[in-house]
Amino acid sequence: MTPSDPDRTLAFVESPVQLLNVLEWAYAQRSGLLEAVPRQPARGTGAQPMPASTAGGLRIVVLPPTDPMSRGQLRRMAGLARDEGHEVRWQEARGGRFAPVRAFAALAREVRAAERVVIGDPFSRYVQLLLTLVRAEELVVVDDGTATMEFIAQTARGERLVRWHRVGGGGLPGRLRELAYAPVSATARRRFTPAPGGRRRVEVFSSMPVTAHGGMTVRPNDFAWTRARFGPPRLTKGTDLVGTSLVETGVVDPDRYLEAVRALTLEHGATRYFAHRREAPEKLRLLSEATGLEIVRPDLPLELIARRGPVGRTIVSFPSTVVHTLPLALTGTGVTVAVCDVDPSWLTPAASERARGFLAGVTDTARDVHRLPAQTASAAG
Repeated sequence: MTPSDPDRTLAFVESPVQLLNVLEWAYAQRSGLLEAVPRQPARGTGAQPMPASTAGGLRIVVLPPTDPMSRGQLRRMAGLARDEGHEVRWQEARGGRFAPVRAFAALAREVRAAERVVIGDPFSRYVQLLLTLVRAEELVVVDDGTATMEFIAQTARGERLVRWHRVGGGGLPGRLRELAYAPVSATARRRFTPAPGGRRRVEVFSSMPVTAHGGMTVRPNDFAWTRARFGPPRLTKGTDLVGTSLVETGVVDPDRYLEAVRALTLEHGATRYFAHRREAPEKLRLLSEATGLEIVRPDLPLELIARRGPVGRTIVSFPSTVVHTLPLALTGTGVTVAVCDVDPSWLTPAASERARGFLAGVTDTARDVHRLPAQTASAAG
């Protein structure tokens, strides 16, 4: 594409964080930041860097989930995207018996015509279904949080794409659904595999500690758009805690989590708790009653909330995406980001075998964060 051509990039997002990272990628493209970053293909693949576009805004399709908090944050993010000159389309694909079919039919023509496709969640079954229609030679995956680490690992091993916390099961109906879906999943894996000679190029735009493989290109996301548009924040004297949805996904026992939050509150003098958008209201009510914390339900991704401020001089989180992203978004502000490990005794019997190692890896690979003393985690358990 030349600078005078309209941008024929089509992006699909299903969460506020994915939309934020699409904006970061678009900003890096427009600013020429991606061209300045050396490509990182595996040796001997001959993969070429993807050209930066200096054209106009992207076409972004929002496939919203059903929970109100996510939808509210997505609408706020969609407003910011439109302010940046992007076209945003809200396409319901859930919440009704025929919604997926109608959405698929409505999007089919645009998907086939796109010259570059940007994806926020490679694990999404709906996005994988849309990938069966993709003819574009360029495919970009932007961060959906720490799930990007698992995406890179699974594609490197040639495995089917499964979220790290998914347990499986479902009996015979579940196995039959998996069997029926297998061709779609196989097509998605092929789409995420670069083809020789540049016939299909795959880029991952990430703030996670991931390494390219098999001709894939990895480019760093340093939250340049966030830092340019927001802040620097005013700092408060207190400590802020960051919530997690590990209880809601069935990984961490709710009583253990409550004990851990109580211990962190007492030890660090925390006053506010930034809730994850998927945290249940009843759980948050119990946390507030047990700890006295002010529960804050952000209307934007935490990277933007923290950058906009006010924010505590110390932010304490459990292993999650923010231990990788907040140090980048808050560079030069004087904020310290600390991470508290998840003690293995906190995990539920239903937690997948992969959960323990994955959570440890999230913490171990975090850069520019303070590791809390081990006794903090053990005291909470």
